[in-house]
Amino acid sequence: METTELEKRRAIVAACLEMNRLGINQGTSGNISVRHEDYVLITPTSTPYETLTASDIVKLNMDGTTEGLLQASSEWRFHRDIMAAKPEVNAIVHSHPIYSTMIAIMGLDIPAIHYMVAVAGGSDIKCAPYATFGTSELSENAVKALENRKACLLEHHGIIAVGTSLSNALWLSVEVETLARQYHGTLQLGQARVLPPDEISRVLEKMGTYGHNK
Repeated sequence: METTELEKRRAIVAACLEMNRLGINQGTSGNISVRHEDYVLITPTSTPYETLTASDIVKLNMDGTTEGLLQASSEWRFHRDIMAAKPEVNAIVHSHPIYSTMIAIMGLDIPAIHYMVAVAGGSDIKCAPYATFGTSELSENAVKALENRKACLLEHHGIIAVGTSLSNALWLSVEVETLARQYHGTLQLGQARVLPPDEISRVLEKMGTYGHNK
């Protein structure tokens, strides 16, 4: 049974609260979007999640115009552009988790330190070059970093995780932060040891639809 627009709006509000509860975001700095029919539902800008309601979620058309009581997230552009570039994506979670952001501040990709890196679609999680928030340049950098990937870091900024569903994208966000924390820890001990590409290829094949698929 197809999920209604109202159900998706309510799911976005719940996911915003869950994002902060999980500790992968602070305050109102993150944003979430969900595809519905031929447009996108996205969180409004600078609205405390504790007061967010379903009616506050903004309708974002693919031409960049919006409909709603509030202004769309300042990052609406990369949400729209990622949805346009990746038709298989139905939800996007952008957040500023501590360890992922530290790695992104250093401009580092997360290499194959653990086989779970494969849940993001490849042998690493790429870091998109820095660009000012809300700009078309940032959007272009993010779309490129997400080629053949389901997650990326944003230099001096945070992370983006995409999924076939909102629960899947939120789950992936937590997995990326876990990998970032592991990577940060290995860097304290010396140069990180990584798995070879052929092993990640085997893992990717073995995983199939591994993960949170609901």
